[in-house]
Amino acid sequence: MTYVITSAQPDDAASIGPLHLRNWLQNYTDVDAGIEENWIREHRGSSATAEGIIQWREFIEVANQNPAPHFCRVVRCEAGIVGYLCGHWEDSESITLGPMYLLDHAQGLGLGGRMMTEFLAWAGPACIRLGVVDCNERAIRFYRRHGFEITGEPYLWRGKLPTVLMTREATSARGCR
Repeated sequence: MTYVITSAQPDDAASIGPLHLRNWLQNYTDVDAGIEENWIREHRGSSATAEGIIQWREFIEVANQNPAPHFCRVVRCEAGIVGYLCGHWEDSESITLGPMYLLDHAQGLGLGGRMMTEFLAWAGPACIRLGVVDCNERAIRFYRRHGFEITGEPYLWRGKLPTVLMTREATSARGCR
């Protein structure tokens, strides 16, 4: 199968929104912690609704018109979009990376690394932050390989999902603030 990484296009929103929800349902359901399908749909399900798809479309349009503060790439194959990485400037010194997902069958092929390389080139020397579910050891290892470190104590996203903050220090003298 051939995979291609491209800038997201507005019509991709119809795939990205449902893919976002699908990833959450596949990766973060934890009945013992109270993170059930209904909870995920309540907190992430909007990405797959008509309104959520419109928001994705608007983000992609803005990212394509003004790429300085916004980044969004997708991984395509014959079957459609199998992953994406987005990010945006929070302020003049820091960037938030996320979301970033690849379907299971597209992992381990170097696609995440290729998207990250493009993202880091776009980000330049800025401080980059992201949140990752603390039990997602594969993602944490991936981010560490790209210069991110866990910073601070774990917290519960929306009161339930154990999450850690990871930061990639700025390569400029200022560092992360």
